[in-house]
Amino acid sequence: MNFPTTTSTWRTVLACGLLAAGSAAAIAQDLPGKGIKVQPLKSSIAEETFQTLLVSRALTKLGYDVQPIREVEYATAYLAIANGDATFLASAWKPLHDDFFKNAGGDAKLYRQGTYSINALQGYLIDKKTADAHKIRSIDQLKEPAIAKLFDTNGDGKADLTGCNPGWGCEAVINHHLQAYGLSNSVTHQQGSYAALMADTITRHKEGKPILYYTWTPFWVSGVLQPGKDVVWLQVPFSSLPGEQKGIDTQLPNGQNYGFTPNTQHIVANKAFAQANPAAAKLFALMQVAVGDINAQNLRMRDGENNAADIARHTDAWIKGHQKTFDGWIAQARAAATD
Repeated sequence: MNFPTTTSTWRTVLACGLLAAGSAAAIAQDLPGKGIKVQPLKSSIAEETFQTLLVSRALTKLGYDVQPIREVEYATAYLAIANGDATFLASAWKPLHDDFFKNAGGDAKLYRQGTYSINALQGYLIDKKTADAHKIRSIDQLKEPAIAKLFDTNGDGKADLTGCNPGWGCEAVINHHLQAYGLSNSVTHQQGSYAALMADTITRHKEGKPILYYTWTPFWVSGVLQPGKDVVWLQVPFSSLPGEQKGIDTQLPNGQNYGFTPNTQHIVANKAFAQANPAAAKLFALMQVAVGDINAQNLRMRDGENNAADIARHTDAWIKGHQKTFDGWIAQARAAATD
């Protein structure tokens, strides 16, 4: 059957077509990541879930199909992202991870713009009681057999340092320090599951025994063992770092030297993905979280709120408490998709 066509009919058809096209354009602008899969990675540190999930929430808001977080160690994460087998890591430390970054292809393969979190400190600490009783202020004092023996937990006469998991960036620095400061014969770098080792360290402290350990911020440890109250930072005799960090002066503006330069944390992503997805790239460059917020969330996990539902609730609460900031990230990311 043929229908008569009129000018008004074509105007209606044209108007509907323009409306549909406009709606499609609006959807594309609102959801620039629609249909695009994203694979987040994190290390075995459970406390990194919060900052990773926060990025995932923002990407989901942009329409990306964000997959469940996969857990791998840092060196593997950098390589996987560089090769396109994963999309991003929200706990990339600089300069601690500079060797991982370089070995995975550096700027040619990876995208690292903006700063996700600042003022991440690391170093060695001992309990304040032992520090005051024996006037221990520098890690090189552990070269003295009598001092080292104070921190011996297995009867071999050497100090036992609660240290890093194998494969973490801090592992190489600690092992380098033991050589550089002449501590190889008096200090043992105890490695394994950091969480389990620290649980034992905290138990020893509660029992009034001397403790020696490495830690970093943001993390919950310094909320349980508070520097200045329960424990003290140890100084190093001089700056000395391995690999890509060689030559960096680790002395802080206040004259203290903990052996590690203050780090920043970044979102590292696959470069090809970032180039093809300007909305996501803009988001990665914009997002910032205060180190105090990460510390506070990590401490809640330490105090028992540590299952997936708890961390999701913490993430949603952070977004609600910073809604204007979060919405601003999303708006700027959407705008970047249409530039």
